[in-house]
Amino acid sequence: MSYYYKVETITLDLIQTPSINNTPGERELADKIMAYLKGLDYFKNNPGHLFEQKLKGDHLERKNIFALVEGKKKVKSSKTVILHGHVDTVGIDDYGSLQKYAFNPLLLEEKLKTIQLPEDIRDDLDSGEWLFGRGSNDMKSGLASHMAVLEHYADKAEQLAGNVLFIATPVEENQHTGIMEALAVMESLQEEKGLNYKVAINSDYTAPMYKGDNTKYIYLGTAGKLLPSFYVLGKETHAGQSFDGFDPNLLAAELVRKISSNVNLSDGYKDEYTLPPVSLKLEDLKPTYDVQTALATFLYFNYFTHTLSVEKMIETLSSLALEAFNEVIDYLNSEYRHYCEKTGQKYIQLPWKPNIYSYEELYNLAQRIVNEDTLNKNIEEIIRREIEAGRDPRIICRIIVEMVIEALNLKGPALILFLAPPFNPNNTQKEDVKSEKEVIETLQSVLDEASSSSGEEFKIRHYFPFTSDSSYLKIDDSYNSIEKLKTNFPGWSSIYPVPLETAKKLNIPALNIGAYGKDAHKWTERVHKPYTFSVLPELTIKVTDRFLS
Repeated sequence: MSYYYKVETITLDLIQTPSINNTPGERELADKIMAYLKGLDYFKNNPGHLFEQKLKGDHLERKNIFALVEGKKKVKSSKTVILHGHVDTVGIDDYGSLQKYAFNPLLLEEKLKTIQLPEDIRDDLDSGEWLFGRGSNDMKSGLASHMAVLEHYADKAEQLAGNVLFIATPVEENQHTGIMEALAVMESLQEEKGLNYKVAINSDYTAPMYKGDNTKYIYLGTAGKLLPSFYVLGKETHAGQSFDGFDPNLLAAELVRKISSNVNLSDGYKDEYTLPPVSLKLEDLKPTYDVQTALATFLYFNYFTHTLSVEKMIETLSSLALEAFNEVIDYLNSEYRHYCEKTGQKYIQLPWKPNIYSYEELYNLAQRIVNEDTLNKNIEEIIRREIEAGRDPRIICRIIVEMVIEALNLKGPALILFLAPPFNPNNTQKEDVKSEKEVIETLQSVLDEASSSSGEEFKIRHYFPFTSDSSYLKIDDSYNSIEKLKTNFPGWSSIYPVPLETAKKLNIPALNIGAYGKDAHKWTERVHKPYTFSVLPELTIKVTDRFLS
């Protein structure tokens, strides 16, 4: 059976409902998906199997959608495959003058034909095999494929021994709130109906690894992500007496130089490596102009992980921070000596010493001065006040660090390393774990058959190389690593309460069998129609059948 027309139709419909992250469109698209599924006979006859979960305290009233098809074959099975995907997209500012066409692929295609494009994009456009538009690749086509697959099983529930659970979630592009809150429902369904979750299949986008690469990559798990953050406390001075102070911007710049794009920090597993950390924010905290140097600077990095523990990451970055601190001090002394030689002044070595703290160390020191209950009460008050004010969670973490610094009466120069949201756990399937090896072997056997029938070349890789909701279905971090995360994450339990224990308990193999496209998060985003609309749903059904058999 060809699914091409159905998946194409659903994809176009989903794209034409803008669902940019942190807008009402996320809720509107969830409502559209709900309405579509309500029209299926199976859910007309089993309305209790289709329901929504509103996100807690969400001002946009966003929601998760759940649809469960229970097999009605006489010989029933508890085996269950989860099909999940996210409804939100990134914004469309990058489309420039084409913004009004970003959610209308057919009109966008016509407009693209009238403008100058790079050769590879022009070739794809002229081929007629690619659908352009925001969300076409990430990931409304993958979500559409899952909906077609769910409909396939809904129509064949009488012949189905196992179960298929579909989940559509919002808030994937930043905080992953949807999937995290969905875990409680998944656990409840597991207990209520005795479901045995064999695998969860995400249909998030996949892409060529290099120009001319036509391999279709299937992932056994997903890369993790940490957001290591630094608060650099300087020693203020008048710009006319610059050597009397310590410029936190200088140390922050050296941290960026040592950490950002440092391939030695890429985390590897077998022959797979993450991209190195990259700076996502760097700002001093002076609110207005004057001739006083900055008192403090705040910066953070995106840090992808495969197997790296939190304690090892903190150890590594603390070591680099110490190097950076000493090199800045040496630089300042060298330049001050040079200045004294030029001006005939007497050189006296500058008094700076490197002071580096993890948040855990800073908090423990503060407890000696401020009662722990009082300290925690102050932290909770900051969180309550700043959340009500709509403050960015990363800034809330910074404000907590500032409060602890103040409680300690800590003076600069000093550097505090802490963690801020999001935290994406890493996970995969490993050959040295029997149950996980079985997942790999089962998947490989299906791919071998699918390759013969479709002519596609498939390759299994361990880690989906981008952030993904799949992170929250299986957590490979040790309990020690998780504990180190919590103790170095200001306000963890209130700001970013990942249900780690639930995820550890569910421990669902998190596969990604996704749409195939190019340029996600770019204005040239596009999806390959022949593969995504036809091969993908058929492959997903074959994999699902095998894990349910």
